[in-house]
Amino acid sequence: MPQLITTLGRFDREQLGLILPHEHVFVDLRTPDQPGYATGDAEDVVRLMAPEIEAIKAQGVTALVECSTGGVGLRVDIDLAVSKATGLPIVVPTGNYREPWIPDWVRDASDADLERWMVRELVDGVGDTGVVAAWIKVSAGDDGITPIETRILRAAARASAQTGAIIGSHTIKGRVVLDQLDIIEAEGGSASRFISIHTQEEKDFGLHEELFARGAWLEFDHIGRAPDDDIVALVRRALEAGQGERLLLSHDRGWYDPAQPGGGTPMPYTHLVASFLPALRAAGVDEAVITRLTHDNPFNAFAR
Repeated sequence: MPQLITTLGRFDREQLGLILPHEHVFVDLRTPDQPGYATGDAEDVVRLMAPEIEAIKAQGVTALVECSTGGVGLRVDIDLAVSKATGLPIVVPTGNYREPWIPDWVRDASDADLERWMVRELVDGVGDTGVVAAWIKVSAGDDGITPIETRILRAAARASAQTGAIIGSHTIKGRVVLDQLDIIEAEGGSASRFISIHTQEEKDFGLHEELFARGAWLEFDHIGRAPDDDIVALVRRALEAGQGERLLLSHDRGWYDPAQPGGGTPMPYTHLVASFLPALRAAGVDEAVITRLTHDNPFNAFAR
């Protein structure tokens, strides 16, 4: 039976309700070679972020997917501390972001080493945290996937094929996503275990249709950052095209930023429940479809 692997253990579908599939608790967008990169005190992060988590718990959110990956400050120990302090399960990734956010050790590792690293974190856990990664987060450049990004993706595809973990990629251009799917399939992976993160940034809906036809998941993750009416129209178009069974909705918000004094000012994760879902209902999207988009789909995508 599929289970969602989180900071607080494994959960069956019936144990969870609404899941936010693309958010951040802790992010450092400085490159890994910068002084102070990814440094942060867990208690300070809890101080800033626990109120944001408590706010979505009060809305009925039952889990959150951490989308910070290697290269942009993934700190599973901090995710675990926030999760324990709030009682909210957090789903964490392995993997690495695109250039120039690639640390030297990843650049210098062999393809086999990269694959072993991802599989180890997906099976045994991340470092000494005791937390098993549920999925793989990668990225590709806007103008095309570079050689090192290709190597990371090939390793991710092989790790996905071994473990069943889904790959999610920050990739803005649909044509680049199609290239990524070719690479994944050549390595024995499946397009059905791939999320096109930030799909809304590709303005050619025909490319959305191509990605879905290949078997990929589509993610609209700008809720609360774009007008609700615009996103409602996009979701309705996707539903009319039959894409509702593999469509994800989230904010891409948060987060504690160690480059800012006191971690900066977080952006709440509350807009989807407070504003966007009522707008969907008002637009005629029925409750069963909303449950599929916000409860079933995130679980089905990330569970293994």
